[in-house]
Amino acid sequence: MTTTRPAWPDNATNVLRVQRWNEMDDAARDALFARGLDDIFAPALRSSITDLIDDVQARGDAAVCDALARFDDAVLTPDQLRVPAELIEAATVSDELDVALDDAIAHCRAFNEHQLARLGDWSFDAEPGLSVGEKITPVESVGLYVPSAKASYPSVAYQLGVPATVAGVGRIVVAVPPLPGARRGDDLADPAVLVVCRKLGITDVFVVNGPAGIAAMGFGTESMGGSIPKVRMIVGPGSPAVTLAQVEMQRHGVVTMMLLGPTESLVVADASADPARLAADLLVEAEHGTDSSVVLVTPDIELVAAVDAALESQLADLPEARAMAARASLGANGGAVVTADLDDAVAVANRFGPEHLQVAVAPEHEARVVDALVNAGEILVGQHLPFSAANFVVGCPASLPTSGFAAVSSGITAATFVKRTAVARADATALARMAPSVVALADHEGFPAHAAAIRRRDLA
Repeated sequence: MTTTRPAWPDNATNVLRVQRWNEMDDAARDALFARGLDDIFAPALRSSITDLIDDVQARGDAAVCDALARFDDAVLTPDQLRVPAELIEAATVSDELDVALDDAIAHCRAFNEHQLARLGDWSFDAEPGLSVGEKITPVESVGLYVPSAKASYPSVAYQLGVPATVAGVGRIVVAVPPLPGARRGDDLADPAVLVVCRKLGITDVFVVNGPAGIAAMGFGTESMGGSIPKVRMIVGPGSPAVTLAQVEMQRHGVVTMMLLGPTESLVVADASADPARLAADLLVEAEHGTDSSVVLVTPDIELVAAVDAALESQLADLPEARAMAARASLGANGGAVVTADLDDAVAVANRFGPEHLQVAVAPEHEARVVDALVNAGEILVGQHLPFSAANFVVGCPASLPTSGFAAVSSGITAATFVKRTAVARADATALARMAPSVVALADHEGFPAHAAAIRRRDLA
């Protein structure tokens, strides 16, 4: 289904940067797909984060407090890092928000419980006398990072906390930076985040700077007389600094997810899509920040013009800071990619590997397009499911891999917080049957003790 190129000029757009796929050189394509990685792994940032991590490892809570004062202008003493249990218990939100949190948590819990049920223990008889399988157990401890540098995100708290609680993680620690503008006292943490923690039974909550808090959870400060527990896994989205801190902590034996960096979305659309709805849906992730990336991929250039006009109109309804972020996300960081047909659009989407992906095509093409899409954190089908609905209420994971890592990893669900342990059982007859193969392989690879473990048994 190839579209004829109309005379409409690319420079007619006011918001969208427009690129034609078949005219983009390798450098332009690489720039589109490499979004965010240069910022995350910038040498200067890496040096700064490494120094901060080393400081936290050496000085514990004192270094965390210094980072709060330096980066967040918040003055706390080590004994004030933990949010008191009475504050968590007393936290309140509006009735409307409380109902919304219950609604979202219920959907998220249902999704993860159904997923976990499909991850149960299993086994089968590989041959007579030999049974092999797996048992599923939760990780013992996890740190959840809930960002708040640009705004408060109680949605992240339940998107991370519900899967961890459903999985049965033994100890869950929440790290949340102070609210923008907060300095000291009881107003440092968003009450909505505390309400989520209370609803999920999470009591280990700490107000910390992002990178310093991630380091503190990874090392643990309790052994130094501090208050922050050591965890084995840390997950949570954030700025390049937060993302890099998690990557760097892998060198210290902490498991993290690759990568939960600046947000991004991509929409595959054709001429059947409603341009006003497309514009509204593109703005969902675009308003996050000037480091976000939002892309419309379509074979219909007239649709691009209509969407751009709708974007210009809808941007006027956003606060100045959100509108500026959206223009960056849809301009220099993303924009529209015009392809020859839907098949090329799918190929571009798969190569991009977006965090969030929406399919807005005619019903007769929908199944084919969805089946062909293999690299995405999530796929939202149709224009009755905007990214905001999935971000907040649907229940599917919303903390998703960015920067192309959707090609090799998945969103944060209960499966993130469990591990698989292989279990095998054999009787003497089964071992006797396998013995010649074990001995032959052991002799070939030069491991005499391997072979002796078979030869020393009476397998007659």
